[in-house]
Amino acid sequence: MSERPELALRAKELDAADELAPLRGRFVLDDVVYLDGNSLGALPVNVADQVADVIRRQWGEQRIRSWEENGWWTAPERIGDRIAPLVGAAPGQIVVGDSTSVNVFKALVAAVRMAGDGRDELLVDATTFPTDGYIAESAARLTGRTLRPVTPADVPAALSERTAAVLLNHVDYRSGRLHDLPGLTAAVHARGALAVWDLCHSAGALPVGLDEHGVDLAVGCTYKYLNGGPGSPAYLYVRRDLQDRFDSPLPGWTSHAEPFAMSPAYAAAPGAVRGRVGTPDILSMLALEAALEAWDGVSVEAVRAKSLALTDFFLECVGAYTEPGRVECVTPAAHAERGSQIALRCPDAGEVMKRLIERGVVGDFRHPDVLRFGFTPLYVGFADTERAARVLGELLSR
Repeated sequence: MSERPELALRAKELDAADELAPLRGRFVLDDVVYLDGNSLGALPVNVADQVADVIRRQWGEQRIRSWEENGWWTAPERIGDRIAPLVGAAPGQIVVGDSTSVNVFKALVAAVRMAGDGRDELLVDATTFPTDGYIAESAARLTGRTLRPVTPADVPAALSERTAAVLLNHVDYRSGRLHDLPGLTAAVHARGALAVWDLCHSAGALPVGLDEHGVDLAVGCTYKYLNGGPGSPAYLYVRRDLQDRFDSPLPGWTSHAEPFAMSPAYAAAPGAVRGRVGTPDILSMLALEAALEAWDGVSVEAVRAKSLALTDFFLECVGAYTEPGRVECVTPAAHAERGSQIALRCPDAGEVMKRLIERGVVGDFRHPDVLRFGFTPLYVGFADTERAARVLGELLSR
């Protein structure tokens, strides 16, 4: 379909009024419309130089002295405190390191141990990202619990005095549905169980409120909306009043109260440090620390407002540029139920996404028939949004 001048004009006006628009300059971008930041965030401009300094000076010249002189040893907690405001947590409750999967395992097993022997059931989001389900099944076997998959909407009815812990995704990775973290956490607590949340598709895109809503444990990756780079380390949140009861199933030497004493007996360090395991992955960790500078002076609430405006505008443009019935939106229309992505069902979605990428609009495809578009408000604008919908319409009209 041809360009709709009124939509292009509105996009221009919205970009001109956007208080976050200057943040685009903090990222390495080109003419491509990049709507895959919910898989891998764009590179912040300052990261390359800072990583080069870590390699050439800190590692190359100062070598082992950098563990102390450049703060390598304390990086997991220091960077955790940089992430904390983005997920609504006070300092001292987040430690960075390992992958999301490893942190899910730590959190689930620790939650079951805190729940006690009388609770023999573990609930897991039936719509979860596959790895979370795999880890939950293994954690259940390891701890002798029964695993029961349930949809988030069915969690309140499924809870009982048998429930030890519940693992839930804040945002569904396929559809972009935002689940009710405050309400579900309260329901879990009302039955005496612990709530573990996966924040991979919400942290950096919308307010989370971990402390405000009393979340027990949470995990998340840093390479999506936090732009930490491919394979950047994940993080683990342990609510402050639970930290002295957090019994990690992976008690590594760096979480020891006296790590350099090399004692044969394990004694857990106080605080969130006990979520650490082995030697920190310094290169990727310090790349993440540099990437988080892109958030300096940025309000998560402003990011959320722009995210909703972008996704609303995208849906309007898709409606204008595509034939009725050609695509179906599977992302909820209600703002309270929408993350920062739009998922469109399309019979030939795989081929359509290939052609979109060839035309300079990058989203991704999820089997069997979903086109997924992630909107990162720090660098995606309204003109990008209009262009993406217009190109989609042109491809679907052929």
